[in-house]
Amino acid sequence: MLFSKILLAYDGSKASNRALDRAAELAQAVPGSVIQVVHVFDFPRVFIGEGLAPIPASVNKDYYDLAEQTIEEAKKRLNDAGVNYSTELIQGAPAETILKYAGDHDSDVIVIGSRGLGGIREFVLGSVSHNVVQHARIPVLVVK
Repeated sequence: MLFSKILLAYDGSKASNRALDRAAELAQAVPGSVIQVVHVFDFPRVFIGEGLAPIPASVNKDYYDLAEQTIEEAKKRLNDAGVNYSTELIQGAPAETILKYAGDHDSDVIVIGSRGLGGIREFVLGSVSHNVVQHARIPVLVVK
């Protein structure tokens, strides 16, 4: 099966780096194809009782700077692979954001790593890749 719009969910983890390699291979197989790289990040939240505690602006800036650095790493690797790509840095919940992006941009396939950088949240709520597989309306390639 050949794909021309390949959505790569990228978070900089080892599995997402392997997913990037596989997305590049898919793109190289189809002239004119494009990899749509999406890095979804979110700012930390601290709940105290039923309210949210304010997070210092410097902490939010650090998270945003890390997100920009992550997307720059993907750009460098895709430039080295010689494939066409676009990048998006999006704030939000990862699985929902990836699925919405895929629908809004008519992606043909989603390529995602099997394990990302999530911690306890992933354990409690289920992995991003699992949620994407369960709710996607297009093929999903989960790379281990």
